[in-house]
Amino acid sequence: MSRLPVSSSKRVLTSSSSSSENGQDFAPAQKKLRKDPEPVRPRAAATIIGSKRPAVAASRALVLILSCFLHALSFVVSSGVLKQSIASTAAKGGNIKQPVAPAGAKAGGGGANKRHAWDLKGKVSDMEGKIRNYQTKYKSINQENEELKGTMIQSQTRVNQMEKELEMQRSQISEYEDELHALAGVRNELEKVSSEKNTLQKELSNLEGKYKVMETLRDSQETELQTLKMKLSVQESTLARLQGTLRDTEEEVRSLKETVSQQKDDLHAGEMERRRLHNTIQELKASLSAHICDGDLVSSLSLTGEHLSHTGKTADTHKNYNFSFDRVFGPTASQQEVFEEISLLVQSALDGYNVCCFAYGQTGSGKTYTMEGDEFDRTRGVIPRAVTQIFRAAEKLGAQGWEFNFTASFVEIYNETLRDLLYTGKASKRPEHEIRKLSNSEVTISNLTYEKVSNEDQVLGLIALANQNRSTAQTAQNDRSSRSHSVFQLDIEGVNAGRDVKCKSTLCLVDLAGSERMLKSQSQGERFKEMTAINGSLSNLGIVISALANKESYVPYRNSKLTYLLQGCLGGNSKTLMFVNIAPEPDSFGETLNSLRFASKVNDCVIGTASANRK
Repeated sequence: MSRLPVSSSKRVLTSSSSSSENGQDFAPAQKKLRKDPEPVRPRAAATIIGSKRPAVAASRALVLILSCFLHALSFVVSSGVLKQSIASTAAKGGNIKQPVAPAGAKAGGGGANKRHAWDLKGKVSDMEGKIRNYQTKYKSINQENEELKGTMIQSQTRVNQMEKELEMQRSQISEYEDELHALAGVRNELEKVSSEKNTLQKELSNLEGKYKVMETLRDSQETELQTLKMKLSVQESTLARLQGTLRDTEEEVRSLKETVSQQKDDLHAGEMERRRLHNTIQELKASLSAHICDGDLVSSLSLTGEHLSHTGKTADTHKNYNFSFDRVFGPTASQQEVFEEISLLVQSALDGYNVCCFAYGQTGSGKTYTMEGDEFDRTRGVIPRAVTQIFRAAEKLGAQGWEFNFTASFVEIYNETLRDLLYTGKASKRPEHEIRKLSNSEVTISNLTYEKVSNEDQVLGLIALANQNRSTAQTAQNDRSSRSHSVFQLDIEGVNAGRDVKCKSTLCLVDLAGSERMLKSQSQGERFKEMTAINGSLSNLGIVISALANKESYVPYRNSKLTYLLQGCLGGNSKTLMFVNIAPEPDSFGETLNSLRFASKVNDCVIGTASANRK
């Protein structure tokens, strides 16, 4: 960096201060500029009395003093500007020397010889000398100030040049830094390329070794290729032969597909025909005479005992009572035999028919055992066996394009009040239920639990829950007698999308409460009320069946909750079957006779031909 030029001329400046106004700092300069004083001429002493001349001289002296003071003030201002210029020059590297006070100058200022107070002329003369001295210094200072201004302008010009050069140098430095960064990147790339070169050289050496191995393999593969070409020609001829066989096979597959399609149509037609014939068999079976027997099947029953009048009184004579039914099962008949008698009826439920099966009989005759059985497979009752058959048949029909949805419910009618046997909440919060008939003539129960089921295990679990919730009580004829009607319903909806066929039906399995006479059961209080409700609902069931058989215009379904709930399964568009359970004990002769008479009355009723609910 070049340094600013500094003037080498040495100047001695007198520093101005507040004392310079009195002319004390410039006393030495005054002595140099002052000429030799003229010799003082002695004057005659005179005493002037009453004259004003001294006053005039004093005023002139004051004017001169004031004029000197103004000149000194202007000098102080100029010297202040000079000090600023000197300070700026010193900051830029100039060499400025401070003035040195003369050795003879006193701190208080003034000449060496102090004039007397009366020597006004001398004082004026001293003041004029000081003024001349100040003027001379003022001119020299102005000249120096002009020189400093010129130097300052040159220095400022030089500074501007240096700043421009500095900006140029900075720009070059920035360019050099950019080039340095670029060179650093090039260096990195060069190192990377060198590393890659070394890697490639190693790979090249490896590839050269592999190439030699590949050449060896190529020779062996060329030999193998020749062999494969020979095999290929053989394979091509084989392929041509196989393509011909393939075309024949495709034609055969096409023919088989057409056959399968035709077989599916035939299978569907066969299924429809099976349903029609199945229903025809059911109708023919119901219309055949009860006295016709097939092989070892027993359809008649004779009851021998004391003669009973209509009032229930016994006579000394014995009488035989003969009854005919569709089938009579003895005490040794198994649960499987009983179910096989109604298995075709259960299949009708899956075919789209409403099916209802009752278990009727006196208390303790085995109705609940017939309908539900035990937990063992051999002793399982009608309800679990029917559920198993339904789901297995539905699985087989699934191969023909059928899809089924099942909904289960279990309700109890106790003292003409509906109770949900699948309810799992608190007993205090058990809801009330009402039977409602929808616009499509379907019957539903409000607030009842309807469970979607997809397999028989789910249904069996619901049956176990219902058994725990069912109302039972001890009577004189049975220590655990069912005091209510339990109704298990399985709603079935089937769809065959490929055939655009739908069906909807309900399988209703009812375990009726035990019928009994008051004298026989010895019921009292709450048990008597239960017995009255049970016998009333069973009597209304017989009245409804008779009304349907006689084709009466009004059928009294609403006379009991049981008939009102089952009206969809008792009408002409359903298939109905009733089990009659009787007790073989002699003490139960009266109840057995009443049960057989009721069953015979029901058996003689023909309520019509059922039709499937298909769309």
